[in-house]
Amino acid sequence: MHHMQTMGEKTLKANNMKTKPKHIRLSLLPIIAVLLTALSSEILAQQVASGDLKDFNITIENTDKGLQFYSDRGSAWVNLSFNIRKGKTQAIDEFGMTRLKNVSTKGHEKLANYLLTVKKSKNSIMVTGIEGTAWKELSFTLPKNRKQTINQFGMAE
Repeated sequence: MHHMQTMGEKTLKANNMKTKPKHIRLSLLPIIAVLLTALSSEILAQQVASGDLKDFNITIENTDKGLQFYSDRGSAWVNLSFNIRKGKTQAIDEFGMTRLKNVSTKGHEKLANYLLTVKKSKNSIMVTGIEGTAWKELSFTLPKNRKQTINQFGMAE
């Protein structure tokens, strides 16, 4: 005896097939919501912090003698020059070269309050913004005798 499917049974089977993908999609919604919340709070934190940032402008040049830094805004120094061994970092703030454990806590109202670390590899530079920047890390290629300018918002021209 063959069992004949009625129209209602076919509809029921078709509906069951359609609900499985919806169930999977619905279970992903909380994960997507958490990711979007985390992303938006990070962006909001950076926007709020950027309102508190003071202007600084630093040009980095890769020379035969090492790295040259020029600041025309937001720093007490105008020119810094040093060599960094590969894998080592150098901290820089608005007063010049520093060490992370000896950072000045005294700010000056006419200076930007920033703290950066600089690390060099063969032809690239990695700058980490610790304080006073809207960015956490900048990494760029800097061939010999080339320059790159950075500011509180990132890479600039």
